[in-house]
Amino acid sequence: MASRASSEVPALAAPVNIPALPKLGRTWYKRGALYWLSRARTTVFLLLVMAMLCFVSLSLYRGFRSEMPPTVRAVCDGAQVVASCAALVWGWVKQRRSHREALLDPPSPQQTWVAKRDHNRRAGRSAGWGAAGGRVLLALAAPVMPAFAAYLVGWLTAWGTVREYPSEVGARRWLREHPAGA
Repeated sequence: MASRASSEVPALAAPVNIPALPKLGRTWYKRGALYWLSRARTTVFLLLVMAMLCFVSLSLYRGFRSEMPPTVRAVCDGAQVVASCAALVWGWVKQRRSHREALLDPPSPQQTWVAKRDHNRRAGRSAGWGAAGGRVLLALAAPVMPAFAAYLVGWLTAWGTVREYPSEVGARRWLREHPAGA
């Protein structure tokens, strides 16, 4: 769904001050081959991440369920399928709502870079878990890992299949407010 802002590309003969956006650079302005190559690269990366996440979560769950009696295993598997389907839809819906809200008040290019920097700082700090602590958490999460993976697959799929990112909408609005030579 294209936002109203995306269709209002500023009519600049030779735009001089096109801001660069994280992972898209300045390709978002013309949305040419480099832009779609960047989006395709992101999609391939997300597909690989989702495949690995699903493989790991199903492997953990398989190890967890191997200790159950056959009757309990069948009930658990049925519950897992229902929970995973619900989580997949929930992840999709949650991301689409978040995207719609972000389009209502898109970030400026400066705000996009600040958010990217803050995200990178937070991601670096969370990698400091002890190896044993991480294994314990995975063991505790094994019964619900497939549903968690389904939620992330739904969320990432919805995030990757949008027509336009809020950062692009914000940059277009910023360009309208700051025309070249002003």
